[in-house]
Amino acid sequence: MKYIRTIILSMVAALMVSCGTTSTVPITGRQQTLLVSDGEVLSLASQQYQEFMKTAKKSTNAQNTAMVKRVGQNLANAVTNYLKANGLAAEVQNFAWEFNLVQDKQVNAWCMPGGKIVVYEGILPVTQDEASLAIVLGHEIAHAVAKHSAEQLSTQIKQQYGLQIGTAVAGALGMGQNTQSIVQAIAAQGFNFKNLSYSRGHENEADHMGLIFAAMAGYNPQVALTFWQRMASMSNNQTAEFLSDHPSDATRIKNIQGWMPEAMQYYKKK
Repeated sequence: MKYIRTIILSMVAALMVSCGTTSTVPITGRQQTLLVSDGEVLSLASQQYQEFMKTAKKSTNAQNTAMVKRVGQNLANAVTNYLKANGLAAEVQNFAWEFNLVQDKQVNAWCMPGGKIVVYEGILPVTQDEASLAIVLGHEIAHAVAKHSAEQLSTQIKQQYGLQIGTAVAGALGMGQNTQSIVQAIAAQGFNFKNLSYSRGHENEADHMGLIFAAMAGYNPQVALTFWQRMASMSNNQTAEFLSDHPSDATRIKNIQGWMPEAMQYYKKK
């Protein structure tokens, strides 16, 4: 029985991989297999973003709001130019960039698939300047460009199939329809792009890509080191790195130092 179960699991895994789409993440070159389409992800993200903005209070600080929009658009332009110059022009249509600063004391920012970016006022005292804000926004935009949300959603789909092996095998010939049903089920259970917790691998990749994007947009990537040092100094999180989805502050800073020579090649001072 255990042997048969292993065979079935392997069959399901093979079916999911064969029905997925393999693509390459920009900048890092990592290969990824996605079980959901861009259209499905963008539809879910758009719904959640609209719901959030219905209740969010936009900042009344005109200067800071203008800064967020200016830095964000500079990054968006740099990303768009990079995608077009590297044979990824088709990806540009997946983004309808929007940048909002909201009244919230949380030290936070996020970007949904499709380029909907929200910055909380609480992070501005930590960023302190436009270049450091570009590091934050570059990181968040990188999550969207690298389709990390779609990967997380694909992981949940795999888990759903793992829990429903018999159903998955029985419906193997209708995998497309099954996948759509599971995506809907996951969405109904509360898959929240805003509060999505990415893996350490995704966080590292977003740090790397975000650093490059900031440099492409004309912001000095070297400010990333002092920014993350400030973040580390105010962190109360003592969780061991192997227990956390995020890299430790020390690891993050070390990685950024390693990527800095690459980032500086893209940096052209404004």
